[in-house]
Amino acid sequence: MSYCAKPLTLQLQLHSRTSSSSFQSHVGGVTVTTSTLSLRPSPPLVLTHNVHFQPKIKRASTTIRCASALTPQLKSTLDTVIGSNKVVLFMKGTKDFPQCGFSNTVVQILKSLNVPFETIDVLENEMLRLGLKEYSSWPTFPQLYIEGEFFGGCDITVEAYKNGELQELLEKAMLS
Repeated sequence: MSYCAKPLTLQLQLHSRTSSSSFQSHVGGVTVTTSTLSLRPSPPLVLTHNVHFQPKIKRASTTIRCASALTPQLKSTLDTVIGSNKVVLFMKGTKDFPQCGFSNTVVQILKSLNVPFETIDVLENEMLRLGLKEYSSWPTFPQLYIEGEFFGGCDITVEAYKNGELQELLEKAMLS
């Protein structure tokens, strides 16, 4: 099992109200009971997860190591899908039913250009969504691929559409 190249560090600064009530929270099989909350912020509470996701609760800075979501099988599948379609949009929802405004914007641009394109709904599969972020080195969706190459997200697509670059690139892609 591989690890993220750069560990992710989480620090939670707890700010709470005065209260005498108690509550329990369950984190990965560990029960934490808090009886009294104060007005003063507590030191950062950080959770550390090992490969088996068994948390260790510590005070101070800690890291969470995460296994790579981009498995060799997923990479191969993405290579095949992206390589076998001239235009592919990984998005939230489908071209007929976008689930976010950014995805809808890119769909509308592509439809206005009468370009045939495939869409893949990243909301259907968590591993696909996480693996694709690694594959493209791009943290958000939608992600547009043209002729096997990552083009960009919504902002880049909108800007390229406005300045005519997207139309030129898509014309070349359709002619090849």
